[in-house]
Amino acid sequence: MLFSYRAVNKEGKEYDGTLEAQDKFALYKLVHTKGDTVLSVKEASDKKGFKLSSISFGGTKIADRIMFAKNLSAMLRAGLPLARSLAVLQKQMADKRMKIVCSELQDSLAKGESFAQTLKSYPKTFSTLFVAMVAAGEESGNLAGSLQIVADQLEKSYILQKKVRGAMMYPGIILLIMLIIGILMFIYVVPKLTETFREFNVELPLQTRIILNTSDFISNHYVLIFAGLIVLVSAFWSFSRSKIGKSIIHKSLLKIPVIGLIVMEVNSARTSRTLSSLLSSGVDIVHAIRISSDVVQNVHYKSMLMDASEKIQKGDSVQSLFLPRTDLFPPFVGEMIGVGEETGTLSKVLFEVATFYENEVDQKTKDISTIIEPVLMVVIGTGVGFFALAIISPIYSLTDNI
Repeated sequence: MLFSYRAVNKEGKEYDGTLEAQDKFALYKLVHTKGDTVLSVKEASDKKGFKLSSISFGGTKIADRIMFAKNLSAMLRAGLPLARSLAVLQKQMADKRMKIVCSELQDSLAKGESFAQTLKSYPKTFSTLFVAMVAAGEESGNLAGSLQIVADQLEKSYILQKKVRGAMMYPGIILLIMLIIGILMFIYVVPKLTETFREFNVELPLQTRIILNTSDFISNHYVLIFAGLIVLVSAFWSFSRSKIGKSIIHKSLLKIPVIGLIVMEVNSARTSRTLSSLLSSGVDIVHAIRISSDVVQNVHYKSMLMDASEKIQKGDSVQSLFLPRTDLFPPFVGEMIGVGEETGTLSKVLFEVATFYENEVDQKTKDISTIIEPVLMVVIGTGVGFFALAIISPIYSLTDNI
């Protein structure tokens, strides 16, 4: 059988390797003969056998992961063994991918692997945060508690994400509908009016000429315009996926009034809650900050957190790294972290910080929804008024001439 393993050598350096052995015990002996110590080991997939879930199904829904963590925590609290709890979950889960995962998790546990190590085989389903929380729960003997914490963490992040998307969705849909209606009018309605106006051969107002010329351009070059839009969207998509593109776009978002503040507060809430969850489960601060860098989406936050983890490992305080970065975190975050460090209640303080900024984002998204309605009404009214004036003005001119 082929095994992949992680070990530490005589100099204390960790490394990954692959060996073929009869079983795990044989692999341990082989590595031990070299004077090294095995930290973890798992069966590597090969041509003869592979896991069904290794087929690319894509990621599971976050709601399924939340349900998985919550229900598993509840069953463990009730006294059910882990393997039996997974068997029950396999029957409960509606998602086929999760059913397969639950089945394979049972098989891996039966081979003697730890639960956290098993979860690492499913990176699309279980994030680094999820795995770290489970590992901490296994080490502390409180797996049920860690699963409940990670379920709460996922749920809070999901709710926060939905609120922000919901606030942006309404104006986005309205503007898209306006754009579609405008294009259809330029293609089908305005050309008929153009023929009428040109028959009378009168001087047209400026706004009318703008409307008619725009309509002519769209009607005669709609294929070119459509192709150009596809090219622009594709180019922007490729640019946004590149390292430079992400850096520029993510930095620009932080500079936009109102939007930038919401981005800052969302990332502050997400970072604080992740750190609080990990620290309360017994994960050390360096590892917790590294995992937090995987949770945030903005590349500038990722870079800052990775840099912070390295400096903390060298002896710097957490506050000294967060407090100066007012371009990413509000000063309140750094001040509260300092209080948490001084009192030894960093996990609790970070939880309060996360709750505070989640409430702030909730209120701001509600305010945006309230403010954006009259703004959209003004924009729509201005557009309709301009269009109506451009069409009605020539009609009055024609009437005067007649």
